[in-house]
Amino acid sequence: MTRTTPPRPHAVLDAFPELAAHSATATRLHPRPGDPTVHDSSAGGPLLWPAGEPWPHCDEDTHYAHDPKRPEQVRRWRQLLDTAWRRTRRGERLRLSEAEQSELDGLDTTEPDESIEQPIAMLPVLQLYRRDVPGWLGPDTADLLQVLWCPLDHDDLEYCPRLELRWRRAADVGAVTTTPPEPAVLSEQYLPEPCVLHPEQVREYQYSGLLPKELAERVRAWEQEPTAPPRRYQYDLSIAPGWKLGGFASWHLTDPYPMDCTVCDEPMHLLLRIHGTEWDGGSGSWRPAEEDEQPGEFHSLEGPNSPTGITIGRGYGLWVFHCPTSFDHPHRTAVQ
Repeated sequence: MTRTTPPRPHAVLDAFPELAAHSATATRLHPRPGDPTVHDSSAGGPLLWPAGEPWPHCDEDTHYAHDPKRPEQVRRWRQLLDTAWRRTRRGERLRLSEAEQSELDGLDTTEPDESIEQPIAMLPVLQLYRRDVPGWLGPDTADLLQVLWCPLDHDDLEYCPRLELRWRRAADVGAVTTTPPEPAVLSEQYLPEPCVLHPEQVREYQYSGLLPKELAERVRAWEQEPTAPPRRYQYDLSIAPGWKLGGFASWHLTDPYPMDCTVCDEPMHLLLRIHGTEWDGGSGSWRPAEEDEQPGEFHSLEGPNSPTGITIGRGYGLWVFHCPTSFDHPHRTAVQ
C-alpha cells in the first residue's frame, strides 16, 4: 500500500514566496511491518551481503548499555506482548494469560555488564535499492545502500549506536550470506522490526534557525497570529518527521552547529534520518492519509506510528550526514 502525506495545513509559500529558495525534496521512507527479503528495500530486514565479505563487528571500548539483553530474548518478549495486544480491544486492560505472564516474568532479566566488553556484531538497520527510492543520493557507481549499527550506546556518540554505511552495486554481490552473525547482547531499543518501505517524496523548508534573520522573524510573527489550526512552521510545515532520505535537518534539541567533513572540512549534507516515530503526537498533520482508513478495534504492539520498534534516546532522531565531495569520506551523525 502506498503512503500519502496530506496537504500541509497552511500554504506557507503563499505567505512567504521567498521560502522557495530555501526548499528541498525529501523522501519519506514510511517503513511498515512486513517480510522483506535481501532483494527488497527495507528497514530492519536482511541485507544483500556478499558471502565472502566479513560481517562488520564493533570492537570499540565505548560501549554502554543500561540493561543488555539477548536478541532472542527481546524478540520473544515482543512476540508475547504483540499477541496479547492483538486480542485486547481498545480501552480494555491488556489480555495476558497466566502462562504468558509467567514467561514474560522469566524474560525480564539482563545480561551481566561484562557481556558488552566484546566485539559486537552489527545489526541491519536499512537497505535501499536505487530503483525503489526517488531522490537517490548515493554515488553514481552504486545502486545499493546498506546501513548497519552497533546496537549499544556509545558515550562518544551522544549515547547512540555507531553506524556502518556500505555502498554497492547489487549485480556485483554474487553469493549472499544467509546466516549473518547476531550480537551476543544489545539494547532492546536498537533492535528494529523487519519493515518494508513505501517511499514518497515531499517538499521541505529550511529549519527556521537557519533561515535569513529577517525572514525567520516574519515567520515567527506569522505563527503567533490566531488561526485554526494554529500555524506551526517547525512541526507542520518545514521538516517531515520519521525515516527519510535527504531534505533538511532539524536542530530543535540544540542550536545549529557546524557539521563539516573531518577529511576536507566541506559542509556536509543530510543523507538520512532514523527515527522511532512517524509523526508527532500533537496535530499529527504528517500522518499518512491511508493510516486513517482502518483504525481497527484492536491494539498492536508497534502501531503505524512506531513500526520499527526502535527508540533513539528519549524519542529523538538520529541524523546521518555525508560529504558532498566524496562518499568515501566518513559520515557524521547528530542526535536531535
